[in-house]
Amino acid sequence: MVEIPTLLTPRLKLRAHQLTDFDAYAAMWQEPAVVRFIGGAPRPREAAWAGFLRQMGGWHHLGFGFFAIEDRESGAFIGEAGFHDLRRALVPSIEGTMETGWVLARAMQGKGLAEEAMRAALGWAREHGRGDRLTCMIEVDHAASLHVAGKLGFVPFARTTYSGKDVTLLERPRAMAAGA
Repeated sequence: MVEIPTLLTPRLKLRAHQLTDFDAYAAMWQEPAVVRFIGGAPRPREAAWAGFLRQMGGWHHLGFGFFAIEDRESGAFIGEAGFHDLRRALVPSIEGTMETGWVLARAMQGKGLAEEAMRAALGWAREHGRGDRLTCMIEVDHAASLHVAGKLGFVPFARTTYSGKDVTLLERPRAMAAGA
């Protein structure tokens, strides 16, 4: 069984999801400001549960996955960040890459926490990731996430449609793999 690492930043603890996180996780996916650019509609509790289990299972089957993000000061679950391979039906395909993603509860957005969490996750990926291609997919109108991706060194390589939405596909150049 894969041991999911714990990563610490000045304000955050990135760790394995725990069953006790689920209520906060489900509440986060009900927030209109959170889902606006990630599917567009609040997730019912059942769908949140399926996503929650997927995040936990990815580590065991792929050797990487999403971290739960915990606020170090309060100990509260505030979001998640990391990597997955969702086998999305996209042209061009990003299947087989470590697709990067992050999501924070609305109250935690706009504080630099997504960048802080992803810098830690990217540092982990540099040492333990699969392959050297990191990608992400962001809706074209999601300026905040596109800004974070740019600060993390991701550059656009294609524009396409996914689930009826215009998205930008980004990748982190190989030269960036040497540094977080």
